[in-house]
Amino acid sequence: MLRIIIPEKEYFVEETSKFQTADAFELELEHSLVSLSKWESKYQKPFLSPTQKTSREILGYIEAMILNPIYPQNIFDRFEQENLDQINAYIESKESATTFGEMPEHRGRGETITSELIYYWMVAFNVPFECEHWHLNRLFALIRICNIKNSPAKKMSKNEIARRNRELNERRRSQYNTKG
Repeated sequence: MLRIIIPEKEYFVEETSKFQTADAFELELEHSLVSLSKWESKYQKPFLSPTQKTSREILGYIEAMILNPIYPQNIFDRFEQENLDQINAYIESKESATTFGEMPEHRGRGETITSELIYYWMVAFNVPFECEHWHLNRLFALIRICNIKNSPAKKMSKNEIARRNRELNERRRSQYNTKG
């Protein structure tokens, strides 16, 4: 969960021709499967697609991330660049100590990832539903680990076996100071 402070702001109210002050507010945000689901339900398109989002859609996702039951109506007008930077850093964070080896540069045309597909993965790998509140990148790491651990071991090609055997033989020759 991310907590950000929306600063106090003074603004002019035209109806009363007076200045008013909005107090600082602590906003709690969660980048999770639940937030993703709320956004996709509202906009009826996949959030994790490569298509550009409009400013309205981006603010819609931030709104879906808000955990506070009650927050000021004009909260988005009070955002400062620092607040947006904090939110972006939080969304892009790994939120996990797990690392993966090199991934192929181009994976080809895959299926579109939607919240329902992620829920399917959770069901397929018996991931408890309380994980829907985890940071989305952490949930993806868990799903990826489940996929790797449940995949059959990759068989080595004849060339890979021959190369491995040559390396083992060379290492043993040098270790035992023999010629063959």
